[in-house]
Amino acid sequence: MREGLRERKKREARQHISDVATRLFAQRGFEAVTVVEIAEAAGVAKATVTNYFPRKEDLLLDLQAEAEKLLVDALRHRPPGQSVVEAVRGLMHRLLAQRHVLSTAAPGMAKFGHLIAASPALLSRAREQREYLESAVARELSEETGDPVRADLVARLLLAAATTVVVTPVRRLIAGEPASAVVMDQGRVIDEAFDLLTEGIGTFGGTLEGAPAQDD
Repeated sequence: MREGLRERKKREARQHISDVATRLFAQRGFEAVTVVEIAEAAGVAKATVTNYFPRKEDLLLDLQAEAEKLLVDALRHRPPGQSVVEAVRGLMHRLLAQRHVLSTAAPGMAKFGHLIAASPALLSRAREQREYLESAVARELSEETGDPVRADLVARLLLAAATTVVVTPVRRLIAGEPASAVVMDQGRVIDEAFDLLTEGIGTFGGTLEGAPAQDD
């Protein structure tokens, strides 16, 4: 569906506020910057900032909805017979190839990692967002397979692997390793993380019992 003018303006306004906030956080640290200062720097009212971002942490961690859509779509639209492990592995490789902002190949990830690591509030919010993603994946898998208990377990394992894929290179960047070397090695990191899942849950969703129904 084509994006309307009103939706585009809202998206652009939201992105502008987030970009301004991120710049201020990078300059002064997350805790040192107030929402009022962000509003002033962005040229909007404080109420506008809080309407788009009810929580200050989400000004930096602003990709929750996009991450959820990418994960759910990767599972929902995977080829018949493909396991959920391979669906998410493929998604992580695509994000890396695209240098997507959700990939650690995106520019500025070292600074982003420093900001998260230095803020208890951001670390706490990041953990909350991971739990939301786990719930979204579990719902999708439960609807598909009719096995909510196993779907919940698999969702947690998938998000653990995906989180590891993101956190491992960020830690290396924070430690001072060259970004080019980290990015070059990231494909191996993805495969190692998801290879660890393959033996235990690799066929979940890929067998006849768990696979999406095929049209006659």
